[in-house]
This record gives sequence, C-alpha cells and structure tokens, in this order.
Amino acid sequence: TATPAAAFFLLLTTATLLSISIASYADSLPYIWPLPAFFTSGNATLSVDPDLSLSYAGNSAIVYDAFQRYKSLIFKQATRAPGPSRLLRGPSFDVSVLQIVVNSTNEELQFGVDESYTLRIDKRDSGSIVGAATIEAKTVYGALRALETFSQLCTFDYGLKTVQIYKASWYIQDEPRFAYRGLLLDTGRHYLPVDVIKQIIDSMSYAKLNVLHWHIVDEQSFPLETPTYPYLWKGAFSKWERYTVEDAYDIVNFAKKRGVHVMPEIDVPGHAESWGVGYPDLWPSSSCKEPLDVSKNVTFDVISGILSDLKRIFPFELVHLGGDEVNTG
Repeated sequence: TATPAAAFFLLLTTATLLSISIASYADSLPYIWPLPAFFTSGNATLSVDPDLSLSYAGNSAIVYDAFQRYKSLIFKQATRAPGPSRLLRGPSFDVSVLQIVVNSTNEELQFGVDESYTLRIDKRDSGSIVGAATIEAKTVYGALRALETFSQLCTFDYGLKTVQIYKASWYIQDEPRFAYRGLLLDTGRHYLPVDVIKQIIDSMSYAKLNVLHWHIVDEQSFPLETPTYPYLWKGAFSKWERYTVEDAYDIVNFAKKRGVHVMPEIDVPGHAESWGVGYPDLWPSSSCKEPLDVSKNVTFDVISGILSDLKRIFPFELVHLGGDEVNTG
C-alpha cells in the first residue's frame, strides 16, 4: 500500500506532466479564433510591410473597404509605437502584397452563403522579391473571413517596431462548422446607441459570428420607428432612445460589410405592454397591459403592418416573433 507521501508525490508528478503536455499542445495551436478546419504551418518568421498593398482584380467595395479596415487594425500599434515607424524598408519586408481572388461577383448576403476560403502565406524564395500572401474564396464573405484570419496571424513586435507573422509558411483551408453563429442583443430592455451596436458588430466579425439577433422590442420599450403604425415608438423609454428607419438601414448595411446578418425580433403575444402606449386598443384592459388582445382584429392588423415594415428594412429571411408567455394570473 502506498504511503500518503508517495501518493501525493505521484499525484504531483502526474499533474506536472499533464500541465506540461497541455502547455505544449497549446503552444502548437495557431493564434486563430475559431480554429480553422485545416491548417499547416512552419517555423519561419515573416515581416509585413506597413505599406501592404492589395492585388485584387474585382470591383467589390466590400473587399476594398475590408482590406483598408483590416490594414488599419493590423498596423494600429505600429502607428503608436515610439521611435522609427519601422526598422526594415522596401524589399527587406517579406510580405508586401496581399492577393485576393473571389470567384463570384454575387454579393447577396443570404443565410447559408458560402464563407469558405483558402489562405496561403509563403516565405520569400530565390524566385520572388517578396513573400506571397494569397486569399482565394468563392464569395466576398469568404474573403472577409480570410482577412480576419490573416489579421489574427499578424503580431506587432515592439522591439523591431514592425508586424510579424510567426510559424510561417501557412496554408489554411477553412469554412464554418455552423451556418448560424449568432449573438443576441436586447435593446428592448437596455437601449444602446447606434455606434455601440456597430462596435458590437465589429466584435462579432472578429470571432467570425454571422447573425446579430436584434431583440429590438420588449415589454419595457418599443424603440423602433414603424412607418405603418407610427405611434408604436411612443412606447420607447424616451424620445432620445429610439431607432429611426434610417438607423436600422445603417446598421444593416454596416453589418453586411462585415458578413453579418441582422435578424429582428418583436415579442408576441406576451411582453407587449410597450405597444399599447401608442395604441391603447391593443391592451385587453387598463388593468391588463402585458399581453396583446388577440380578440381584436386591430391586433393582427398591427402585427401584419410591423412585419411588412421589418421586411422592407431587414433583408434577412428570418424574423423572430418571441413566442413570449402570457401571464394569466
């Protein structure tokens, strides 16, 4: 029978070896989120030119805008670092051009759109004056995911004051495991300004999430402008805590440029007290304001009008109706 001391020593040794094994495994993984479906890497370090240029034969504004956006992100620290902006110049950089090839000109963002891509980052060889970074995707939305992966592989070196890519050469084939990768945002209970919503959408793109489930309306607030029934947004927390139709269009267009769908949600038949602030006939009575009065035709007219407005604003083919409970107590 092992003594307590021997048992403790065995446990400690096992834990130490396990922690070393886990650390070694973690070090072998790339700094990419989420982990690509397939990848190979090497042991070289490549420098990236701050004047990184784009080689792209297409005319998609989504691609051009995304390249500039990611270039700003990649070199954000380089512009802040004290001292010379770079110690390497001209041909000394390994990667000076990012080539993007998109096989389709269709930019329609529909559920299930192809987001697959291939990313290659190769070390400069004797036959090339620069290293090669190439993205190939079937759609612009696959190219967006590849740009995110490329940016995650770029690390700012504070010693050299330049951006480096470690563990090159890289070969990555990737596509989402799940067609729906969503984040729910509840502005019916907690109003958020448009700029904050855009920041959240940016954050979603960094994690390759693709559906913003916008819980716009709830019992506490009806902040969205609905042209068919314009008094509904009287149920907002205040006139300063509202979203105009133009705000909603702006959010949808901003999200599309990042490959993010916007799925709106309104709550029926419960959690609907805010509806009756502008249209009291939707309440069953003055003492029962939480559910919609489903015994009145006007209730279904209003629901139909809201859905028609949402269809004009939000191109995503899905809408969420809440299905919230009715308090009968």
